[in-house]
Amino acid sequence: MEKHWKSVVSRSVCDYFFDQQRKVGSPEDMPPVIATPHHYLISIHRCSMFFVAACMTEVPPLFVIEFLHRVVDTFEDYFSECTESIIKEHYVVVYELLDEMLDNGFPLATESNILKELIKPPNILRTIANTVTGKSNVSATLPSGQLSNVPWRRTGVKYTNNEAYFDVVEEVDAIIDKAGSTVFAEIQGYIDCCIKLSGMPDLTLSFMNPRLFDDVSFHPCARFKRWESERILSFIPPDGNFRLMSYHIGSQNIVAIPIYIRHNISFREAGGGRLDLTVGPKQTIGRTVESVVIEIPMPKSVTKLQLSTEPGQILI
Repeated sequence: MEKHWKSVVSRSVCDYFFDQQRKVGSPEDMPPVIATPHHYLISIHRCSMFFVAACMTEVPPLFVIEFLHRVVDTFEDYFSECTESIIKEHYVVVYELLDEMLDNGFPLATESNILKELIKPPNILRTIANTVTGKSNVSATLPSGQLSNVPWRRTGVKYTNNEAYFDVVEEVDAIIDKAGSTVFAEIQGYIDCCIKLSGMPDLTLSFMNPRLFDDVSFHPCARFKRWESERILSFIPPDGNFRLMSYHIGSQNIVAIPIYIRHNISFREAGGGRLDLTVGPKQTIGRTVESVVIEIPMPKSVTKLQLSTEPGQILI
């Protein structure tokens, strides 16, 4: 599937992408930016698919990569999941979304709640009605938020029960030595929100120690100047689900790891070896650790495995 905005780009430009794809062993090894004589091919790999942008001029690559991720997030929000079969099934809605998300090569409407006012999410009854009447999902009027100075929130929002939920998700990347001591550890964190508040709420979020944040990225609703001066997050939130901010905590700070890992590796002279791995929760954390998954990548030289676990289950 292809979509053109400024001008039609020949499909042969994808040959450079396919040539590079044949050279790499896995999709994760694919370079995100490929320079061709007349275009830059910038791509991401998500949901077992490649999403490729062909840019005719030099642009910041992260700008394009962020937009491609936003496109996939929008598809997942509209269709519950993003797969090849679902995109083929809803290709009309996909084209309508791409028309609104990008205007003449520049991002326009990328907020899910604004897009849902423009383009109604597909369902069985709406699909049948549009097929019979020949209508589309596109609304005849602009979203109310697009005409205000708060374009990410529609006006006139009303809820019987006002609720706001904040989920703090942190991914810890750490290196632990044989004795169980932490050699290196850093955190990549996100704050995802589900806001169901009436009117035009103005919220303030403060942290115990905001100086720990090394690299912070905010949703456009956040007032960056107040964050710079007071380290307080003040914002008028969008309606519904959105990611408020992402942050990074570097290795120079103390990172508390919620589990301990002990390992023992031994090799036999005749070939082969044994790996014993023990994982458990740290009592000092004081919180319940659930749904622990251990992934052990093996080199290509490993030809045979005998796995046992207690307790838990094994998936190969």
